[in-house]
Amino acid sequence: PCLITGEGLGSQKSEQEAQAIHKENLEKLRSMSEEEILQERERLLAQLDSSLVAFLKSRRGGSEGQKKELKMEQNRLEEFVESPPVAQHGAGSSLSTQESGLEESVRKEENMKVEITGDDLPVKPKKEWIHMDNVEFEKLEWMKDLPAPQQKKTKKGMQARFSLKGELIPADADLPTHLGLHHHGEEAERAGYSLQELFHLSRSQVIQQRTLALQVLGRIVQKARAGEFASSLKGSILRLLLDAGFLFLLRFSLDDAVDNVMAASVGALRALLVSLDDEKYLDWTFSWYQGMAAFPFVPNNEEEEEEEEEELNGTEKSQDKKLKDENKPDPDVARYDVVKGLLKTRIQHRLRYILEVVRPVPTVVLDILHILTHIARHSSEACSQLLDCPRLIDTIVREFLPTQWDPQVAEPGCLLTSLHGVACATAMKFIRVLASGGRNATARLLNKFEMKSRLSRFIAEDPLDLLLPREEAIGLSTEAFRLWAVAAAYGQACDLYRDLYPVLVRILQSLPELLNTCRGKSPMIELSVQRATAVVTLLIHVTQTAGYAAELQAKLSSNNVEDSEQIPPPPVTWNQVSGLQPFLETSLKKFLQEISQTETWQTLQPLTTTYVIYLGVYYNACSQQPSVNPIDCLEELERLTSEVLQPLLSQPAIHSMWDLLRPCSALCNPLSCSPAPESVFNIASLSCTGGKPPLSLAGSKSPFPFLTALLFLINSITHIHKGLTSKFSSVLGFRGLKDYLHQSWQTRPPSVTPSSAWILRHEYHLQYFVLALARRMAGTCPDYAQHASLHHCVAMALLSRLLPGSEHLAYEVLLDLAFNPEFLPEGKAGGPEAADFSDILHLGTSAKLTQPGSAAAFFSKATRGALLRESYQNLPFIRSCYLSHFVHLQPTLLRSQASYQGRNYLIQSMLLPEVKGPILPSDWPFFPLISLYNKVTNAETRGAVLNSLPLDLVNTVTWNLQWVLLLETWRAKTLQSIPAAAKLARLMCVFLTGGDLFLEAPIHRYTAALLSVYCQSKALDSLNLDAPLPGLASFHDLYISLLEQFEGVSFGDPLFGVFVLLPLQKRFSVHLRLSVFGEHTSILRALGVPLQQFPVPLERYTSPPEDNLNLLRLYFRTLVTGALRHTWCPVLYVVAVAHVNSFIFSQDSTTQTDAARKSMLRKTWLLVDETLKKHLLYYRVLNAESPLGFDLYEQLPPMRLKYLQMVT
Repeated sequence: PCLITGEGLGSQKSEQEAQAIHKENLEKLRSMSEEEILQERERLLAQLDSSLVAFLKSRRGGSEGQKKELKMEQNRLEEFVESPPVAQHGAGSSLSTQESGLEESVRKEENMKVEITGDDLPVKPKKEWIHMDNVEFEKLEWMKDLPAPQQKKTKKGMQARFSLKGELIPADADLPTHLGLHHHGEEAERAGYSLQELFHLSRSQVIQQRTLALQVLGRIVQKARAGEFASSLKGSILRLLLDAGFLFLLRFSLDDAVDNVMAASVGALRALLVSLDDEKYLDWTFSWYQGMAAFPFVPNNEEEEEEEEEELNGTEKSQDKKLKDENKPDPDVARYDVVKGLLKTRIQHRLRYILEVVRPVPTVVLDILHILTHIARHSSEACSQLLDCPRLIDTIVREFLPTQWDPQVAEPGCLLTSLHGVACATAMKFIRVLASGGRNATARLLNKFEMKSRLSRFIAEDPLDLLLPREEAIGLSTEAFRLWAVAAAYGQACDLYRDLYPVLVRILQSLPELLNTCRGKSPMIELSVQRATAVVTLLIHVTQTAGYAAELQAKLSSNNVEDSEQIPPPPVTWNQVSGLQPFLETSLKKFLQEISQTETWQTLQPLTTTYVIYLGVYYNACSQQPSVNPIDCLEELERLTSEVLQPLLSQPAIHSMWDLLRPCSALCNPLSCSPAPESVFNIASLSCTGGKPPLSLAGSKSPFPFLTALLFLINSITHIHKGLTSKFSSVLGFRGLKDYLHQSWQTRPPSVTPSSAWILRHEYHLQYFVLALARRMAGTCPDYAQHASLHHCVAMALLSRLLPGSEHLAYEVLLDLAFNPEFLPEGKAGGPEAADFSDILHLGTSAKLTQPGSAAAFFSKATRGALLRESYQNLPFIRSCYLSHFVHLQPTLLRSQASYQGRNYLIQSMLLPEVKGPILPSDWPFFPLISLYNKVTNAETRGAVLNSLPLDLVNTVTWNLQWVLLLETWRAKTLQSIPAAAKLARLMCVFLTGGDLFLEAPIHRYTAALLSVYCQSKALDSLNLDAPLPGLASFHDLYISLLEQFEGVSFGDPLFGVFVLLPLQKRFSVHLRLSVFGEHTSILRALGVPLQQFPVPLERYTSPPEDNLNLLRLYFRTLVTGALRHTWCPVLYVVAVAHVNSFIFSQDSTTQTDAARKSMLRKTWLLVDETLKKHLLYYRVLNAESPLGFDLYEQLPPMRLKYLQMVT
């Protein structure tokens, strides 16, 4: 019986008392009748609180259920313990907390209370202890040892837990409790802390807990960025942290008054934003060809672009976007751009306060400088905000770039307690990156912040005499030279060249000694080579600046009033820089002798690369100097070619370099530049964490930097001295180069991301120089023709891949390569005749489109070969047409030309334009046609009508069609990246512009020729009108516009009719067919394309049978009402008859369609038009040779006849 036990009352007779009360109750109940008991019960229930009664009832009802549930759970637990573990650690780990199924099972297991005894407790209770005479073991359960962790039997992932070092702890790891990893409530037996628990701990009021949580989170982020969790966890840790507000947790912690919390948040923020490996590789490529210029670290957020911005021009768009960002809350801005969000929180002011007032330990100072460097790489706007921050740059220059400091820091074993007052290479690098943001920023740094005097201080003194640790001293000197090089790239700080000329000569004289140091394998050799590379990079830009001094002086002396702005000549002249060339050429010759020594060459290759670039820049500038005798310059080039370059090209090591192009190429190996597993879209990253493999484009064994520099020098020489072009004909014949080019243009390039754009840009430089050399070879070397087709394919691929900042290269390729007849040898070698012969052999569809019947029939009789021949002859006009249509790129082209031509006085920034994709769209061959269509559409939107078509408009469309026909015939693979549906949509623009423009004779015949190409079986198979098309919001809307245009101006032209009929194939959207047969039935009278002229097999329209009941009813209605007749629209007449016949005699009987089928069959039987009746009932099979387009049964098959009789 359920008795009040009386335990805990302290009475010896408590149990006896309880039994006596129970017996008395039972006797009283026996003396009462059943009615009295019920009355008493009702009276008691009325007196009690209703909620209390409900609670007691629920407790009584649940007790039996709990017993059953407990028994079931015990059985399940036994099964679980016996079964093997589901998965090893990590395989099923998940960042999110467990789903409801797992939570429920855990809760049920917790409810299973196992009897606790004194043996389970680590401290045994004793009776002598006060109030321990009656031990309540359930209250002492927390003292019991934790059970061994087990992986739950579930398909769902388990919650990830991390150690204090940021390492992922396996779900079944049994770690001792003294490690401090068990201080959490959930899953008490598992060691480690979840992200949620760490977030909670970071808001603790205990300083040490806040600090610890931020430190652990920072370590987790560091390891996540290194990819250590990629194979163990589902989802992205960084994405989860950012979505949970981690960025603003760090930002708020930065404002903490406690130094330790502040330091931990700085470290975590550095781990989140900065990749030291990214910085290492950007430093590595700084001295490559055009390596100083870099893409801004701006995330590519297409989803954030708003539709209304499309109507604004560039300036208005940027101003409008800036205004919107100012009005957005900080989290909304940070959601698509973390750096912009941080700047909006004025983080630069807080970091300045920490550096200036808090004066933290060296580690924190370095972290802050790394963060500021990353922010400066974001954009020119970010650089401006950093420069405008009060006392930020002053503090950094004063405290971390002083001109004198305590010499004790250079003593071995000296432990720095503070970095303030000591020169720091990281601070110099920050200033250098800041200067890359723009020429105005550089001028402010040099003059207002006295960086010019700092440059003199750190460059004039040898690194060994700088009273700093040797590694730090070389790094500081290297960054000083890089900063000077950036300034010289704007034409600034060149007055220092005169002052420091003896220092530069001394350094250049010492460079050959690096060879001996390299052989001795000195530990500092790599740093010394980087410093020497920075020195030569400086000389490259000083030489470029001096190369235009005479030109600028001449302009200034001419006193031309028309010039709105006079640019003063630089303070350095050609005579002052020309004397250094012998030093560099001598060093180059010595280093090239080591090309066969793999280790030595690998160490010296960066410096040798800059030597070669220097010579290319030097001779380009030398050839333009009025003070230099041209004959002397040409003789020098001949000597350099014969003594240095030709012997170099014959070296076996150079052959090996060409063979390494393909394995190291980013185009041939797209995965080598794919985003890292933990990349997040709102933090730009180069994904270099962990380093690049040696055999990659930026790897240590990459041949790309040296070969690009070599090709640049060869192009410079052949540009100046045309007679030396044939001396380098062997370059294009290298097998490794040909294999690389063949593979690279056919491989789909990696998607444009920050991790791919920076490295692809360098690969495109090499390809451009190969093509530029090929262009010169084409006119001079008789055996060049064998390479022409390959190089033209590479040029066409390169045009659709070149990235912003390389507009000059795109312009040069368009100007001299893409439309150059020398690169289309098919035009001279029987290509047109071959096309005609192919058409005769295959009896292709082009023959069907040249039959009489259209307004331009006479002109359409030209064969495809004749059209190709005419197109080939018009290549100069085609080139002019395309160049005129890319005039909108003129401003960016001028900026790009200034950079590539070395006009330093015009360069505004070392930051390239923001990358959102290639310069030209992949469908650029159709650009004039698209531009015309947009112009007409915009005019109609404004209410204007283009009635008259000027002659150049007809020519523009004709030249566009000619170019596409040439490509489709001789370079079809170069257009493979454009979907067949997109090509068809672009070609439809011919009919949607200018009224009856399509009836112009040349346009009509070239459109017909292209249509025949797109109606070939392979092209039709690849046609997919249901997939989204680039540049087209909706194909359905375009098709409706085409139908309306056909109704208005087609004049029944069969060519226009074929374009209307093409999208009506059965496999495409039924909505297109419903539009014709539902809303635009009037076109059926004019859609008179003869069956003999129709280039698409009718089977594509009739198979499989139509199953849309609404469309079938429309088919039947148009046939019965006479809107669709064989004489008016034979193609759709055949299609409608075939589908209606298939439907009315279908064997697939369903309740929904059976009534409609029988009704349609009865109506067919009752038709007055006997011809139509016979066609619908006796249709047998398609027959292209028949005048009707199909065959008829002479008499119905027995099964159909029986069914017909049954229904009618």
